Amino acid sequence: MTTKSVSEFARETLKQLAIRKLQPTPDNYQAIYDEISGQISQPAFPDMRLRQIARILPAQTAGQKRLLDQFSAAIESQDWTALQNTLVGYATLGLKPVSAEMADSVPMPRTLNTVFAEHLARLVDNILPAVGEDDDRMQALGQELIAWLRQPMPALAETEKLLSNFSYRLSFAAEDQAAIRSGLLMLLQLVFENIAVLSADDAWLQGQAQALRDAATPPLTLRRLDDVQRRLKDVVFKQAEAKERAVAAQQQMRELLATFIDRLAQMDENSAAFHEQLSGCAERIGHASSLQELQPVLQEVMAATQAMSQKSSAMRTELHSLRERADTAHGEIERLRKELELTSAQARHDPLTGSLNRKGLDEALEREISLSLRSDAPLCVALLDLDNFKVLNDRLGHATGDAALVHLAATARAAMRPQDQLARYGGEEFVIVLPNTALEQGVDAIKRLQRELTTHYFISNNEHVLITFSAGVAQLASNETSEQALKRADQAMYLAKRAGKNRVVAG
Repeated sequence: MTTKSVSEFARETLKQLAIRKLQPTPDNYQAIYDEISGQISQPAFPDMRLRQIARILPAQTAGQKRLLDQFSAAIESQDWTALQNTLVGYATLGLKPVSAEMADSVPMPRTLNTVFAEHLARLVDNILPAVGEDDDRMQALGQELIAWLRQPMPALAETEKLLSNFSYRLSFAAEDQAAIRSGLLMLLQLVFENIAVLSADDAWLQGQAQALRDAATPPLTLRRLDDVQRRLKDVVFKQAEAKERAVAAQQQMRELLATFIDRLAQMDENSAAFHEQLSGCAERIGHASSLQELQPVLQEVMAATQAMSQKSSAMRTELHSLRERADTAHGEIERLRKELELTSAQARHDPLTGSLNRKGLDEALEREISLSLRSDAPLCVALLDLDNFKVLNDRLGHATGDAALVHLAATARAAMRPQDQLARYGGEEFVIVLPNTALEQGVDAIKRLQRELTTHYFISNNEHVLITFSAGVAQLASNETSEQALKRADQAMYLAKRAGKNRVVAG
C-alpha cells in the first residue's frame, strides 16, 4: 500500500554503499539506487564527450561538412537516432561517394532501446518461475531471450524471432497451468463439500468446512489464504481440545447407562428369587396342620421380606446416584456441544483482535447493503492502514506490533456506535462499516477515531508509542458492490498516505 519517497531511496542507497564498502562514485550510487527502487535509470546524455568527438571529425568535403552539422544538431537535441544516422553516414563515405540526398537518408540500424530491452528481460525472468520448471524447452527459450536482451542494443529482427518462439511456447504452458489450477480448485471444492456432507450432524465442523470452501473460491489472494490459514489453525486447536472433552463425556455417559441397565437386571433377578421364595412359603403354609408348623415359615417370610426391602433400598439409592451422574454427564455433553458450535462460529472473527475477519466482513456488508437499499439510507465504508507499522515491528518486535493492533481495535470499538462494525481486512488494515452514515459524516467519524488514538497512548515496555493511521472513506452508490466501494476507499487511503499520513481522505 505504501510507496517510498525519493529521499528514502537515497538514504537506503547511501546505507548500502557503506555496508558493501563501495566507493561513492556516481556509477556505484546509480547502480545501487536502481536495485533498491526497482527501476532502470536512463543514463545521462554524454553531450560533452560527443562535442569533443565533433571537434576531430573531418569536414573537408561538402558531404563531411553536412554530416558534421547533422552530428552537432543531434547533440543539441540529444537525439540518439540522428547520431546513429550521422555515424553510419561517415562510415559509408569511404566506400563510395555520398550525395547530400543519400547522406540525409542513411538507413538506421533496427535495434532495441537498452532500457526497454532490460524491462523485457525482467518481464521474462519473472514469468519463468510462474509457469513451472517442468518444461525444459520453455526454460531454455526464456534464458536465451534474457541473455539476448541484455546485450548492448540488441537487433530488433532477432529479438522479434526469439520473442515469438518464447511467446508461442508460453501460450501452451499458460494453458496447462490454468487447467491444473482449475482442476485443483475443483478437486478441493469436491473434498470440502464431501466433508460438509459427512459431518452434517456435527454443527461444530460446519464452520471449518465453509471456511475451506470460501478459501478455495476464486479469486485467490495470498493475503486471503494467509488469513484463512491462521484462523483455521486457531479454530482447529480449540475444536480438538473441546472435541476430546466431549468424547470423554460421551464415554462416561455410556458407562453410566451400562451400569444402570446392569442394576435393573439385578433388581429383576432379586424380585424373581423373592417371588419364588414366597411361593414356596405359601405352599408350606397350605400344608401346615398346626401353629407350630407355621411359625418357622412366617419367620422365613419376614426375613426374606426384610432382605428384599434392604436390597431395594440400596438399589434405589444407587440408581438415584446413577441418574444424577447421568444428568451431569448429559449437561456436560450439551455444554461442550454449544462450546464447539461457538468455536466454529469464531471462524468469522480474527483471533488476535476479536474483530470480524474477511468472511465476517463479507456477511456484514451483505446485510448492511440489503438494509440500506430497503430503507434508502446511506452506507459508508472506511479502510484504515496503520502508519509506519513495519518500522514499529522492526524496532519493538512482532509481539509489540500485534499488541498495537489489539490496542487500535479496542480504541476503535470504544469510539464506534453500537451499529458500526469493525473488521480486520488483513495485516495492519482494518475496515469500519458505518450504516446510516453519509460521506461527510463518515469522514468526521474516522477523524474522531484519530483524535481518540492521540489521547489513548499505546504503552510498550514503559514507552509511550503514538499510533496513527491513514484512512479512506467511501459511500456506497445505489448500483455499486461492496468490492467497488472498498476499492475506492483503498485508493483514497493511498492518497492519504501520499499526502503525509495520519489523514482521512474521501473517496
